[in-house]
Amino acid sequence: MASSVPELYGRIAERFGELILHCPPGRWEDPSPCPGWTARDVVAHVVANHRRAVAGLDGSSYSAPGRGEDLARAWDAASGEIKAALGDPVKARALLGEEFGSLPFEEFVRRMACADTLIHGWDLARATGQDEVLDSEAVAVATEILLPEDGDIRMPRAFGAKVSSAADADAQTRLLNFLGREV
Repeated sequence: MASSVPELYGRIAERFGELILHCPPGRWEDPSPCPGWTARDVVAHVVANHRRAVAGLDGSSYSAPGRGEDLARAWDAASGEIKAALGDPVKARALLGEEFGSLPFEEFVRRMACADTLIHGWDLARATGQDEVLDSEAVAVATEILLPEDGDIRMPRAFGAKVSSAADADAQTRLLNFLGREV
């Protein structure tokens, strides 16, 4: 049975939060699989995207976490705002502007926030030596959404060139390879 968007997002967000909380203190500046980004940069990117999505509901401004900002606290606040908006039927159905693909908020979360948080969760785990196993349903949803977007996601500062997968690769490895990650 397929999870609702709030359930799916909730699991992905919870896992991302756990990775932040359990990050060894000396690993925040370690390089991530995202070229030029550290583990801290990955978290700041995901938090900024969450803040951006919430700001899209009312046109307010947002910013990425500052260098000295507590990333765990920033993540808890940003993911909490997404969860609260998903729990509000008016906000969940609110149409976000063209910048967001003119999608209802809930669909934007399913398509973009879930996939972005899921994949960058793997990046954070890899950078910090934590468990890299992803939620299998989230992998299936992200694959369904991202594969048809192949040509649109191959651009600077997005996803790099695909990596060939072994014939017997599992779904998580195939998705990560599709998104340019060496596994």
